[in-house]
Amino acid sequence: MKRFILTCACALMSFAFASIYKANVHASYYAEKFNGRPTASGEIFNMNDYTCAHKTLPFGTVLRVTNLANGHSVNVRVNDRGPFVAGREIDLSKAAAYQLDMLSSGTANVRIEIISLGENTAQSVATANAASAQPVVASTAQKTPAAASEERVREQTTAPAVYVIQVGSFTKREYANELAQSLLKAGFTDVYFQKTDSVTRVVIKNVTDSALGATKNKLEAAGHKDYLVKKSS
Repeated sequence: MKRFILTCACALMSFAFASIYKANVHASYYAEKFNGRPTASGEIFNMNDYTCAHKTLPFGTVLRVTNLANGHSVNVRVNDRGPFVAGREIDLSKAAAYQLDMLSSGTANVRIEIISLGENTAQSVATANAASAQPVVASTAQKTPAAASEERVREQTTAPAVYVIQVGSFTKREYANELAQSLLKAGFTDVYFQKTDSVTRVVIKNVTDSALGATKNKLEAAGHKDYLVKKSS
């Protein structure tokens, strides 16, 4: 009996501390096409996990999403950026979409509540939506945002970038993912996403002056001739 009361109390506390973020907004979901690919946080997307993509909320933020049409709810964790379609607020994993009974419709009107904010709460909503660089991870091993951040700092400290080569720029995330994966398969390293509000750029970073010529030749041999070389600051 005591255990039952404690469980109910915890559930009520969890509900009480959830705050409505947005109501009557559009949710969509992404699944098989992106399964196993890197997310903006550095994790590998698993469509069977309860995760989501949001444009601004800090990575690690836990949300309760409720389908307004049927009252079904699910808790998800932000680990990706998106959706990049006008009028949509959140992109859910397939597992989350199943819980909301929206697989057949593809989209749903939802209410979003914040249960807890992620680690980088100091990053405001405005700065979270600004341009940022995220590495493309070739391995299927998952990395936490903190671990990925430490790795990037360590790489930039030991091997400062001299040139950045922009290979492509896309308004659709799937096209950027496809180009990034093809570059990795071709043997290029330090492949990164640079994201803004409107586009996702695919770039190769940390190209030294001595390696610039060989990298350009390798890109052209692979059929990538419309690249842009910039000096790293």
